[in-house]
Amino acid sequence: MHAPQLPLVLHLADNALVLGQRNAEWCGHAPVLEEDIALANHSLDLIGQSRLLYQYAAALMGSGETEDSLAYFRDAPTFRNFTLLELPHHGPLAPSGRSQRDFATTLVRNYLYSAWALGTWTQLAQCTDAHLAAIAAKAIKETTYHWQHAQDWVIRMGDGTTESQQRAQAALDHLMPYTQEFWMPLAHADALLSVGVSISRAQAQDEWQALIDTVLLQACLKLPAAGGFVPSGNHGIHSEHLTYLLAEMQSLARAHPNAVW
Repeated sequence: MHAPQLPLVLHLADNALVLGQRNAEWCGHAPVLEEDIALANHSLDLIGQSRLLYQYAAALMGSGETEDSLAYFRDAPTFRNFTLLELPHHGPLAPSGRSQRDFATTLVRNYLYSAWALGTWTQLAQCTDAHLAAIAAKAIKETTYHWQHAQDWVIRMGDGTTESQQRAQAALDHLMPYTQEFWMPLAHADALLSVGVSISRAQAQDEWQALIDTVLLQACLKLPAAGGFVPSGNHGIHSEHLTYLLAEMQSLARAHPNAVW
């Protein structure tokens, strides 16, 4: 029987891995060299978090699993990341037929998610699972930087040119509905209780919203409604985009499953 905190650990690991992979897709494509390096560093931070979490998950499972098997040899339905994180880098102003990357979409997503992650890691740093608390304490430092970087760009785009403001607003309108999943009943709710964390979803949402509102005010952006379809990535029901992302990420390991790096 698996440890009760395992679903939580896998959820956090999958979030970090998938967003890390998405941000890494900017390597060599960012609008300026500094941002190319910044997003690559964000990816390294996130993938580093996922490695620590997968290593811990493998130890909890105790069935011959490794960080590599959990990252490279699981199919999309077994991943528990938020759907927001698997979406491609383009939105309404950059359909795939015209461009595969829209910088505003990437930075607005990082801004929305890192605000959630910052609150979550802060709660988990106080949990009764010493190993998970140590990972959370490290992640807080990295996530604080991710949040600051993303909010600076959201303000710069929103309070910038007419085009940058339109792109930032379109990205926010496109992504905001996916944040509803942050506040839906989680598949790992019992796992949180098992490590001594009883998070009030209403309180967590209020704190997240306060962070978001402060930035939007400075950015001269309007908060869109969060209604519409509620995604269920945390329950293993994903968009088609995760399948393509995993196919690219996992192809080498699956082609050479016994390779030693």
